Amino acid sequence: MAYTEERGNMTQILDSPDIENGETLSLSESYNERIRPLLDTVDTLRRLGVMKEGINLPSIVVIGDQSSGKSSVLESLTGISLPRGQGICTRVPVVVRLQNCKPEERQIFIEYNGKKRSSIAESSIAETLNSVTEEIAGTGKGIGDTPVTLNICKPNAPDLTMIDLPGISRVPVHGQPQDMYEQISRIIMQYIAPKQNIILNVLPAAADFPACESIKMSQRVDKKGERTLAVVTKVDKAPKGVLEKVTDDAVNIGFEYVCVRNRVGNETNFQARQMEYELFTKDPDLSKIDKTMVGIPVLAQKLIEIQMIGISKRLPKIVKNIDVTLSKRQSELNALPRNISNSGEAMIEFMRLMDSIKCILHKLVVQGDIELFSAAPEMHCIACLHRMFESYSHDLSTAIEETPGEFLAEEVKLMEEAQGISLHNSLPHSVLASLIQSRIEIVSERSRDIAIRACEYIDKVVCRVIDSETQCYPLLHSASRRAFQALIDRKKEECIQFVLDSLQKQKTIFFTMNPGYLESQQNWQGLRKTFMKAIKQNQSSVMLKGIGEINLQTVPKGHNQLEAAFEMKMSVMAYWSMVKMRLADEIPLHLRFTFHQMVQNDIVNLIVKEVVGTGESAKMGDILEESPITTTKRRKLLQSVDTLRESKSTLSEIIGKLREV
Repeated sequence: MAYTEERGNMTQILDSPDIENGETLSLSESYNERIRPLLDTVDTLRRLGVMKEGINLPSIVVIGDQSSGKSSVLESLTGISLPRGQGICTRVPVVVRLQNCKPEERQIFIEYNGKKRSSIAESSIAETLNSVTEEIAGTGKGIGDTPVTLNICKPNAPDLTMIDLPGISRVPVHGQPQDMYEQISRIIMQYIAPKQNIILNVLPAAADFPACESIKMSQRVDKKGERTLAVVTKVDKAPKGVLEKVTDDAVNIGFEYVCVRNRVGNETNFQARQMEYELFTKDPDLSKIDKTMVGIPVLAQKLIEIQMIGISKRLPKIVKNIDVTLSKRQSELNALPRNISNSGEAMIEFMRLMDSIKCILHKLVVQGDIELFSAAPEMHCIACLHRMFESYSHDLSTAIEETPGEFLAEEVKLMEEAQGISLHNSLPHSVLASLIQSRIEIVSERSRDIAIRACEYIDKVVCRVIDSETQCYPLLHSASRRAFQALIDRKKEECIQFVLDSLQKQKTIFFTMNPGYLESQQNWQGLRKTFMKAIKQNQSSVMLKGIGEINLQTVPKGHNQLEAAFEMKMSVMAYWSMVKMRLADEIPLHLRFTFHQMVQNDIVNLIVKEVVGTGESAKMGDILEESPITTTKRRKLLQSVDTLRESKSTLSEIIGKLREV
């Protein structure tokens, strides 16, 4: 019996010799010449693992509710028997790769987890798939997410690659995990979410399409149905109403519907296609459906067309993504330290690293060059140190508040205690010393704290640079950090001691040659007339520039030391302004100079001494042995680069062939 159906420029014939042996439809040879290279390219890229590099490849993903006839549709397309039965037949993602070939090239093999089972007989496919599934997902009724690739090369096979996913089941049965639905949903969403994938949604004719779980899932990622093709199965069981369902399109199917009759019982594929042809020709309801929407041959043709269009459309973007990713991986590989093979190379690399550390730190700490760490403001050393020193200077200015509330109380008290120690009408040195020393005590902790904070900041900066340059070599990294830690601990103690010595000098020796002192003192003394006038006029308060409003009710009036106490206060305030300026400059200057010396001389010299100071330079190869993390990263990057290069070469070759067709 011959059966020919015309659709466009393509003729599908079911009376070829191979049909009698259960083969599927024969497709146009010229059509296959164009689609086969595209499919081979995508399959090669998938096999190379290019998707692990973030390169998305177009695929046809088959989904459906449990017992929707999904496996039967794939059987009809492939012409082979797949696992069937009650419950979930497909328990892992199965990539079904169909390829038309010459009779002598016929072969079937399965790939999974880097393994391969070859020379599989058609009659053993279901059994082998079950065995592989059990190896991946266990012998129970659970599922797994490791994909299995079923490669079928046979004459007259449609050139198709599809991904069959587990059927959707809301209620777990005995032996299945309670979160079975969630597990299946997670796998399905993983495959149908990418926008380049086509969704083949299998729907039983008797079902309420909007209520099907597979429709709900596909609509989550493809609301308008622009990349969804629906296959209506079991139409022979429920023919009435099918026409209305596929024409009304209540669920937005962009690629339309195809109604099919699957193989029943022990029917051969040839017999199944004959029965399908008669069903859609003679059934009073199904015969009304447009012939471009019925039959496995039409489904195969639609899938091939959709697949070819999708791949052709995505090909330029795939090429671009591979180029971008290859460039990125190559840059990451080049950024890794060189692979050391002998002690001579190790010594050269060691000296290069030391020069690099010194250069980077010089730029950061001395020059203020932030180019290498432009995105890390915490590494902008000069700016960060300036903010610290600016804050310290502000603290010095605000630490001593000239409280108007008890104005001159402390000065009068000290002047009384010092009576008889100095000449008449002269300011006692002991009072000046006491007042200055008390102010220095107030700022002592802040001065010590700025040294500690600045050293701790430089500690973090230097450690970050050392880490970035030596982290690939654990032993060198450890030795470098150890040498620097000893250095920074010593320098911190030295800086703290410098601060304490500076404070002690200020408390012990009262001296300045700064002409600003006399000018400042004169400015303060100019307020004495204003103050004494207010006292004599018995005013309740007086406003003094630089001090504020003075409540004269609290000032000990009529005291014979009042004017001298005021003069003492003005002298102290004038001298204190000199002390503040000295501390605000002297301590930061010393810290900056210390850090400068560390960067220019100390750090690298101490690391070199720590590493090679014992004369064991022959062990330099061990010191620069890279970390397991770096070794693993290098291996993975090399694999990625090889994969992407081979993928790029494959694409270039296929693009060249397509231009010739």
